[in-house]
Amino acid sequence: MSAWLCLSPIWASAQTAPTDPGPEPGVIRWMVRDVPPHFTYPGGKPPQRPSDLGNGELDGFLRLLIQQLPQYRHEFLDAGFPRFEALVRQGQTLCSPLHVSTPERLGWLYFTHVHPPLVSRQLAVIARRELAPRLERFERAGRQVLLSELLQSDLVGLLPRDRAFGPKIDAALQAAGSKAPKSVVAGRHMHLLAMLLAQRMDYTLDYPSAVDEYLKSQGLPSTELIKLPVQEGISTQLATYACSRTPEGRKQIEAIDQAVRKMAADPQREAWIQSWRGSSLDEGDRQRLKRYLDERARGGPQID
Repeated sequence: MSAWLCLSPIWASAQTAPTDPGPEPGVIRWMVRDVPPHFTYPGGKPPQRPSDLGNGELDGFLRLLIQQLPQYRHEFLDAGFPRFEALVRQGQTLCSPLHVSTPERLGWLYFTHVHPPLVSRQLAVIARRELAPRLERFERAGRQVLLSELLQSDLVGLLPRDRAFGPKIDAALQAAGSKAPKSVVAGRHMHLLAMLLAQRMDYTLDYPSAVDEYLKSQGLPSTELIKLPVQEGISTQLATYACSRTPEGRKQIEAIDQAVRKMAADPQREAWIQSWRGSSLDEGDRQRLKRYLDERARGGPQID
């Protein structure tokens, strides 16, 4: 039975302090964030222990992974991407189940992959219903929006700061230069979808499932916002975990990578797959996951 370290109220209030010394040796501190339905805060509060984690695709897998890391105590840091990056660049060793691997991030984070995405990773242009006619000229087959053309229009977009959307979309945003949407630090107190509904911009990018979850939480119908898939592709082919590119971060990402391989080789892995996704795993997802786990069990370390 592994021992867990809970964050005390004093620790929780100090997590944003500039003098935060970071975790003690033998502790993995995980970045967490309320981004339903992929990672949720049951009861609206950040987790203080692994048993507090939700059971979405990302937080549910994190709970299972932590069970394979009894040599570590586990803490949770409720932080946005800019705060996480600032702490890592200050030299702290932190880990994240939420970061997509990008060439720039490889300069300050180690990555390993953990499973294929099991929900749609097709990002969409999210806009108010009344803007549908103005978006039609950017649509192609299947109502997919060509983002590179949308970025040249007079429609105003807004994106969360420091979020990576995958190679093709990130490249399109960079190529747009000054026409690319501005970015803001988003969080529970500044939700981009609330700003969109309040007509503070014309569109943003997000997963349709995350939009539906937000609208449901606000008591609004799922048709309140339109969701048009982005033609430039899905955000990521594999879900990744990251740890600071420090000596201790290297040890932690190696331990995470080994734990994933152990889970993949588990002869009783159907049991943990069932406890993780249950009835939400369709047959296509199941076959993709099985192929991935078979290959992961046979292969060596997968660390960038």
